[in-house]
Amino acid sequence: MVLDQQIPLERAFSSPRDLKSRLGGKLDPASIAAMDPDELAARFSERPALHRFPAANAKRVQELCRIVVDDYDGRAERVWEAATDGTDLYRRVKALPGFGEQKARIFIGLLGKQLGLATPGWQDAAGQFGRAGTYMSVADIVDGESLGRVRAYKQEMKAAAKKAAG
Repeated sequence: MVLDQQIPLERAFSSPRDLKSRLGGKLDPASIAAMDPDELAARFSERPALHRFPAANAKRVQELCRIVVDDYDGRAERVWEAATDGTDLYRRVKALPGFGEQKARIFIGLLGKQLGLATPGWQDAAGQFGRAGTYMSVADIVDGESLGRVRAYKQEMKAAAKKAAG
């Protein structure tokens, strides 16, 4: 499949790999935080763009890298590894640029379900995205079948929202 023709989910998860390539083969929070903002935005804007809004996303990523450098010693995993419990974990993740309530909960679900996060209370912090046996988000995708089930769930939610609004 040609990258530009991928649907948004696959495209989103290939962007870190593409950014790494565009930055010379290394993703380093300190280097990204120190980059000229216009240069980083240019890298995000190269075709295919890394995001639907490449300049805004580059700014968000650079701010995220600054937080990782300043608050977590340049190690992103410290955001979750240093959390004392689910409440602390949620607070830390939600404070990151680009993480609202739902994205923070999905990310926590991903950490727990896919990476074996051991932080006590992570399931509660993840809310519905922390429940086992669901197919609601990227936290639940492990293969083609689960990807299809997540897509079907998202289509159902869109249809229900459209019906409720109509």
